[in-house]
Formats: sequence, C-alpha cells, structure tokens
Amino acid sequence: MRRLLPRARRTAGLLLVLGLVLAVAAVGGPAGAAPADTGSSTGDPAHGRLLYQASCAGCHGQAGEGSQRGPSLIGVGEAAADFYLQTGRMPLAEEQDQAQPGPPTFSQPDIADLDAFVGSLGGGPPIPDVSPGDLRLGQELYLQNCAACHGAAGAGFTQVGGRYAPSLLGTDPTQVAEAVRVGPLLMPEYPEQVLDAHEVDSIVTYVEQLQQLDDRGGWSLGRLGPVTEALVGFGVLGLLAVVIRLIGKRAGQ
Repeated sequence: MRRLLPRARRTAGLLLVLGLVLAVAAVGGPAGAAPADTGSSTGDPAHGRLLYQASCAGCHGQAGEGSQRGPSLIGVGEAAADFYLQTGRMPLAEEQDQAQPGPPTFSQPDIADLDAFVGSLGGGPPIPDVSPGDLRLGQELYLQNCAACHGAAGAGFTQVGGRYAPSLLGTDPTQVAEAVRVGPLLMPEYPEQVLDAHEVDSIVTYVEQLQQLDDRGGWSLGRLGPVTEALVGFGVLGLLAVVIRLIGKRAGQ
C-alpha cells in the first residue's frame, strides 16, 4: 500500500498538469499571450450590417436601396464599398458634389465587415487580387484609357463642371484596380470583358512605376507632362528674350 501512494500522487499530478494545459488551450493560448486578431479578411456581414445601420443607412437606405441623399448600393459589390471606405471618401461628413479623399473613418476590420455586408446585397465586382503585371502593356493601356483624364504622368486634371480626375501618385495598388473595375464618379467602368485581370494588373504596375519617377533635374510643374512643361519652358524663354531686348534698347539710348 505504501508503494502505491507515490504512484497515485504522480498520476494525480500529471492529470492536474494536463487539465491546466487543456484549460489554457481552451481560452486561446498560453498564459500571457496577446489576444488573437479577430479581424477577418472575408469580413463579417452581420457586424457590417450594424455598422451600416449606424453610419450609412441615413443616405443609402435601411437595406441599401438608396434615397434622395445617396445612391443604391444593391449590386455595386465589395470593390466599390472598399474603394470609397479605404480612400476616406465615405461616409460623408456633409453632402458635396465630389467626395474628397482622406484618411479612412473605419478600422480595417470594420471596413472588411462593411465590404462583406455590401457584397451580400448582391452583384458587383469583388475586391481585386492584384499581382505584378506587364509594364509595357500597362503603359499602352494607361495611355489609351487613363492619360486623357489623369494625365500622362498621373498627376490628375480638372474636368468639365469643376470636377477633377484625382492624382494617382501615392495611391494604393488595390485602390487603383478597384477604381478600374467600379468607375467612381465620372470614370467609366472596365469590367472583365473589357480589361481582364492581367491587363488591370499591368495598368497598376505602370501606375506604380509613375509613382517612382524621380523629379530631379528641374522644375517638375506638378508632373503635368512633357507637352505642358515644354510650353512653359518656351514661354519663359520668350519672356527672357523680351526682357533682354528691352534692356538692350535702354543701354543703347
């Protein structure tokens, strides 16, 4: 009987340790560990609905059907929601013709949840999964489809009615791809049938190349493009020629 007691004690001790290990595992990890990130890349549409009701329904309707203050969100898709939320264009603090970009109002997990809720309304493109593309192809497609509004150097231009095509310098690759797909404001949509995934990736790759251009060597003029810069240069040279001529006349008097 005395020999059995130490064995029983050891067995009880092992069972106690095992119980503690299982209890720690059940609450999510070892003692002292930081809590796991609860954000989901797919998003929680149920939580997104709550956020939507609190911050978006006043303009876009209780079920995303739209109202006089905001368009319908039914059928726009996750890419549209993500673009406007990530660029800080939504929610609007006050009504305006063209929403201004800025820091996002919501955290990244909340944006994912709102994206999922808007996506659950049906239709629309998903958030693009951007990959490296063909730089030369991207240049061709950009000059054909984008440069007329955003400028050859991506610096943006003012459009008809006071609206403008924003600068692409400093933009996020995913947001560029989203804009191509959803066509915000005056920009046309480019669905898969018009530009496939590889072509969109190539445009994004070219835009990233524009963002890396070095402006050293002179006055960049906001990177408005070589034609505008040349016109300004010739104008400055002409003005200098006039000044030199006036000085010469005065010196000859």
